[in-house]
Amino acid sequence: MLAPALNRAGRFRRDERGVTAVEFGILALPFFTLIAAILETSFVFFAGQILDSAVQDASRLIRTGQLQTGVAANNTLESFRTRICNGLYNMMTCANVKVKVSVVANFASATVTYPIQTGAACTTTGGVTTCNWTITEGYTPGAGGDVVLVQAYYKWPTLVRLPGFNLQDQVDGTRLLGAVRVFRNEPFGCSNCT
Repeated sequence: MLAPALNRAGRFRRDERGVTAVEFGILALPFFTLIAAILETSFVFFAGQILDSAVQDASRLIRTGQLQTGVAANNTLESFRTRICNGLYNMMTCANVKVKVSVVANFASATVTYPIQTGAACTTTGGVTTCNWTITEGYTPGAGGDVVLVQAYYKWPTLVRLPGFNLQDQVDGTRLLGAVRVFRNEPFGCSNCT
């Protein structure tokens, strides 16, 4: 009476049909998770490089005096933000790029502070924690010979959130990307530089 059941169990144990599907089912989740993590890391670093390059290109226009004098002169924060956004290839929402251009006394006094609230300064409402920007946007490109500090920041949304692998560094699930340039303007002359 036990022999047919044992016989069927032996056949089941030796049957290899569907083993590939079972193995794929076991390995699929870690495999696709690893692929997603690689893609996420690549996009974050690529976006950081794009922001850095866009700030470099836009800052060059200040350094050479093209935004303070000449045909390209347009001394507003929004026009400078647009110049940065033109180099972002629509990867970021332009209105969410925070920009501050300021004249500093010298290179030693060019200090950069963290642009977002941290710790107890953040507010929690309904289980959602929000940390506001502390950077005060402004645009003062200076005159010829001035030392200028250009800062640009963006909160990049992250998708993959795994224990041990999590690129977010903000409580709202984003990663802060930033680009900073400090330079001395070339010795150009202008009558209405600020």
